[in-house]
Amino acid sequence: MALLGTAILCLAAAAHAAWIPVKAELAQWLIERSWSEVLAGRPAPPPWPWADTRPAAVLEAPALGVRQFVLEGASGRNLAFGPVFGNGTADGRDLIISGHRDTHFRFLESLAKGDRLSIRRESGVGEFEVVDAAVVDSRKVGMLVDPDIDRVRLVTCWPFDSPSTGGPMRYVITALPRGGATRSGG
Repeated sequence: MALLGTAILCLAAAAHAAWIPVKAELAQWLIERSWSEVLAGRPAPPPWPWADTRPAAVLEAPALGVRQFVLEGASGRNLAFGPVFGNGTADGRDLIISGHRDTHFRFLESLAKGDRLSIRRESGVGEFEVVDAAVVDSRKVGMLVDPDIDRVRLVTCWPFDSPSTGGPMRYVITALPRGGATRSGG
């Protein structure tokens, strides 16, 4: 009987582990479908009926082959499905985008100074260049938005390979407009 109980527990754990990547893939497909409305000139609807978010941008790091949807609403619930705008919205010039270090933002550790980033929002496409990568203590350094600065900051937990989650340390990539150009629709 103990063997049967162990087998059932193992099967349940395997099913749960398989469900997580399946759910993540399905969510990405639904988010992409919602984003297609933006490309057609219409507002993006929520990706699924009960979602309290919508795709607000596409972030690309061409040198690394990365293309990700950025969601509105800075909450842990939304962060599970992709990077989110740190201040909850894609509006403005000084953008903060947060993502999990072990999933969507794992690529941040491979970004280098000079790498290009592209951010497409409903208002247009912005081209940026990575100018800095820093580790900061979130207890001592705040991520304030400055409406007079045109930049993008990508933020994730650090260190990347830590066995524990959370913690105060953050890895911050800062990118500025390429060639001094400003983004359309800022």
